[in-house]
Amino acid sequence: MSDMNGESPTVIGADANFKGELSFDKSVRIEGKFEGQISSKGTLHIAEGATVTANVEATNVKIEGNCKGNFSVSEKLHMMSTAKVEGDLRTSRLEIADGAIFVGNVVVGQSASQSGPRPISSSSSSSSSSSSDGPTNPQPVNRMSDSSLQRPRPTEVRMGSNQ
Repeated sequence: MSDMNGESPTVIGADANFKGELSFDKSVRIEGKFEGQISSKGTLHIAEGATVTANVEATNVKIEGNCKGNFSVSEKLHMMSTAKVEGDLRTSRLEIADGAIFVGNVVVGQSASQSGPRPISSSSSSSSSSSSDGPTNPQPVNRMSDSSLQRPRPTEVRMGSNQ
């Protein structure tokens, strides 16, 4: 088992339950459960069957398992067909395979990797004050503040394979 560069990754096994901060330079494959914060200059691989609840900052991310949290990826985020992701994504490049499930907001492009992820738990208070950040820094919309709105249903993203 090797990553994109042919290197063997560090593995957090299927029987592992890890809470805390994870920081690495090359590659890590999570097969078990992880909760906390992940920061990497390398590649994070969340394997099928894995469960990750974390804010993630990484160069590359490949998701096959279940994730809840916000992702800031400077190069490419790839959701495989078995991926289930809930959270906001900021990435330069995004690839979503047929069958992947994603609920959240996405910002894609070079400007996407300029700011880090927002915290997993956002406060339920909404701010009505205007910001001088301009259109390059849109303010998040709190869709849950209106009691008449229901929680969005998971959206199944279906993409044809062009490979």
